[in-house]
Amino acid sequence: METSTQTLLFAAELIEENGTYTLVVEDVAKGTVQSTPVPRAMVDKLPVFLATLTAKLGPVRQRRGR
Repeated sequence: METSTQTLLFAAELIEENGTYTLVVEDVAKGTVQSTPVPRAMVDKLPVFLATLTAKLGPVRQRRGR
């Protein structure tokens, strides 16, 4: 039986505060964090973008439940 190890490389959060959206991305290996404001129009398109990625690349196994 073959086992595999998963390594978290990046962690991302999309935060909404008072109608303003911020994307926060942590580079786990380097220990750095970057953030950038995100327009509402891009936030609204995120489900479509993820569906397109899934359609092209195939479904991803769930890493963990939230």
